[in-house]
Amino acid sequence: MNTSTRNARLIISARLVSDFGAFLNMVALATYVYLLSNSAMSVGIFLASRVGGGIFASLIGTTFYRRWAGRWPLIALDLLRAALLGLLLVLPVTQQALLLPFIAFGLGFGNSMFAIGLNSQLPHLIEGEHLPKTNAWITSASSAAMVGGSLVAGLLVAAFGFETVFALNVVTYLLAAVFIVPLRFSRPAFEPTHEHSEWSALRQGLRSTPVVAAMLAVTMADTLGSAAHNVGFPIISKLLTPESASTTLGLMLAVWASGKLIGARIASHLHGSDNAHLERRFFFGVLLMSCGFILMFQQQTLYGLLLFSLPAGLGDGFSEVGLMSRLQREPDNLRLPIFSVLTLLQMTGFGIGMLIAAPFYAWWSPGAVVLLFHGIPITTVLLVKGLALRRGQVRRNSPTPAP
Repeated sequence: MNTSTRNARLIISARLVSDFGAFLNMVALATYVYLLSNSAMSVGIFLASRVGGGIFASLIGTTFYRRWAGRWPLIALDLLRAALLGLLLVLPVTQQALLLPFIAFGLGFGNSMFAIGLNSQLPHLIEGEHLPKTNAWITSASSAAMVGGSLVAGLLVAAFGFETVFALNVVTYLLAAVFIVPLRFSRPAFEPTHEHSEWSALRQGLRSTPVVAAMLAVTMADTLGSAAHNVGFPIISKLLTPESASTTLGLMLAVWASGKLIGARIASHLHGSDNAHLERRFFFGVLLMSCGFILMFQQQTLYGLLLFSLPAGLGDGFSEVGLMSRLQREPDNLRLPIFSVLTLLQMTGFGIGMLIAAPFYAWWSPGAVVLLFHGIPITTVLLVKGLALRRGQVRRNSPTPAP
């Protein structure tokens, strides 16, 4: 087994257990906060703190990984997340309410820093021709972890209590750290650069590669749609099945995540792995995902809801594999800041999107709200493709300079 294959297996295993832990604590902690405080506002503060940690990570991620690259920062982030959850096992309940927003901030920070570090350094661990397939397996592992973590969290809490879930969560992060330890980099990680020249290089790089800038713009638009359907999930579940809303929500997430897993596997087996193929897969995936969510929220039955959850997941799998694989093709001096900017766009777009979308559910039907917000990424993709076609026509019609 060569180093690249060994690294790929270790990374996929680490992401599987790490993301399982992330989804486990996302479900369990939100419930725990509500039971501890009996206040929806406390849950909102907790979730906002988690998003805030992700935003902070995106702002310092580039500088951090320029100075401390390699596997040890990733191990330290796993240990940080394990230690934060360990506080809930040793501190008395009376002190936990005040600390939960800080724990949420730390978990959001750790999750985002881990993602930035791993995604940006993957080309130093995996051979270039194997990157799309490895990204597909990572997406598949994340989807499986989402299904498992989301469905198992409620069952474990009901059967064994919150402390058992938090202890299991600590174990998942420690196990992820164990998988990271044997990783070996094929070449030195990022070279240190001056911050000003780095960000000016990023701006110049995006100007010289407009398709990457377009992919980031579409990603930002897509987070607004994602925020809207995440707010709408419990609402549509309760409207369709008032007596079993939580069961419907779990089934819907499971089918969606299964679709994402299948989409990632299909994307990894498609012919063509050059930049143009990866870009097309990303844009197609965004269109399929948004159309799937729009159709999901128009349904009046549980079966219709689950039926259209599948194409929504398929599109998500396609777009994620295409985006990650394409951005990892960028040179070293651009890749790290691009992934930091990507995380910033995703976190801010998701946080702002949830704040903007929530009031619309009081005025409009869930189907109308999702149609509006998922219409934004669809429109953005069509605009991007229209501009690309127009630029191509201009280039073809321009006179060829005389020899």
